[in-house]
Amino acid sequence: MRLRAAPFRRVAFLLALAAGLGAVQAPASTAYGRPAQCGASVPYRSGDSGYHTFRIPAAVRTPDGGLLAFAEGRWNSSADNGDIDLVLRRSLDGGCTWQPLQLVADAGTDTVGNPVPVVDPRTGDVVLVTCRTIGGATQRQVTSGRVAASVRRVYVQRSTDGGRTWSPQRDITATVKASDWRWYAVGPGHAVALRHASHRGRLLVPANHSSGTTGRSGAHSLSSDDGGHSWHVGYVSGSVSGPLALNESTLAELPGGTVYINARDHDVTAAGTRADAYSADGGLTLSVPFRPQPQLTGPTVQGSVLQVSGLPWRGPLLFSGPSDPDRRRRMQVRASDDAGKSWRPVWSAAQDPAGYSDLVRTGISELGLLYETGPRGSHDTIRFTRLPLALASK
Repeated sequence: MRLRAAPFRRVAFLLALAAGLGAVQAPASTAYGRPAQCGASVPYRSGDSGYHTFRIPAAVRTPDGGLLAFAEGRWNSSADNGDIDLVLRRSLDGGCTWQPLQLVADAGTDTVGNPVPVVDPRTGDVVLVTCRTIGGATQRQVTSGRVAASVRRVYVQRSTDGGRTWSPQRDITATVKASDWRWYAVGPGHAVALRHASHRGRLLVPANHSSGTTGRSGAHSLSSDDGGHSWHVGYVSGSVSGPLALNESTLAELPGGTVYINARDHDVTAAGTRADAYSADGGLTLSVPFRPQPQLTGPTVQGSVLQVSGLPWRGPLLFSGPSDPDRRRRMQVRASDDAGKSWRPVWSAAQDPAGYSDLVRTGISELGLLYETGPRGSHDTIRFTRLPLALASK
């Protein structure tokens, strides 16, 4: 166990953990049930367990029916840099109640974050890709060259027991970060395991980087064809010297096997704050390059996409993100029936502030939305809302 400048925080964490263990009522077996009446829940509330803020949600459903909700536990402030741990809460009843908080990765006073989970379909293992910033550097320092690009690194972990325990972080930076890239981030939000043709079983992770030459950001992918043991760079957007400034991308496999990619766009001269692209070869190259997607109105913020499959009707492609064009508020889920060309709203939250989000399939007829929200600010809580898949049908 590492020492901190303020040890009482760790004591507070352990006390909260012990209290939570005594309060757990969900069964430990894999035959997970659900209360008859189950509304929305709050797996993370800023200030709990000694953490100042919880941010950056990511979710995945395990083969045994468990639901994993990841987040960054920020010790001292809501800032993106500093002493940040990667934490997890598991639900055994579809997101109605949550097991005690788990510590998944702790790098001392460094930053660990940007959780990107995915289930390897061959083994059922949960593979988790994350990033770490060494030595307390900020994104601006890394991007500008004030500190070495090597302080921003990429790691992978795995769980063979549905998220109960995790392997140590393994550094994969050398194989996934080009020599002329400075800043680097994966996701955040879930990755995908491809299901079609020769790409079946491939793990595909959305990521982004900044150019050491131009300073502009661009999108790329990481792929693994051996269940997350080895990784390689797939498509790389040309936006590092073009009109778009892309980061925090998300992706989904469409019914025919094409990969749809959607990214946050920081270029104020482009139409809107989102851009999208397509890959016809399992995420290795772009068959249609990134272009602005003005129909997804919203502020500059991360978003999530999820392709609905396995329904009696052809399931839509879903997108989640705040819908107010100027501020991070009014979380909304939108659906596309034409592979991302056009979008329609299917569910909206209250007018409350809202930020990052992640969509997850929770069952045969339901999906879940894990998102930042609160009455005072989007960093107040991370909330989980269960939604019927029927809402996405036309």
